[in-house]
Amino acid sequence: QVQVVESGGGLVQPGESLRLSCAASGIIFSINAMNWYRQAPGKQRELVASITSGGRTNYADSVKGRFAISRDNTKTTVYLQMNSLAPEDTAVYYCNVHTLPAAYWGQGTQVTVSS
Repeated sequence: QVQVVESGGGLVQPGESLRLSCAASGIIFSINAMNWYRQAPGKQRELVASITSGGRTNYADSVKGRFAISRDNTKTTVYLQMNSLAPEDTAVYYCNVHTLPAAYWGQGTQVTVSS
């Protein structure tokens, strides 16, 4: 059974940091990339950061220099270190695991940035 589980969300003040984690299990296909998306109320889901099987990373312009994606040695757990958080980063953050035949999504974790 495939499981993609995010954790680490919460309520923080502007300027603070959070670290999200995503653990994938039960996936039998080779993972091409692991991605973090987010969706704010009333907005479309957007790609925040990605890391390929080869370790190449990519970021949305809005988070460059503030967020960092990484993974563990098993390449089935991915992290999103979020620094200098701002109210506009408030959203539900979703982990996406991309394989050749299918993509898998987690249930999402809420990040709220508010004073």
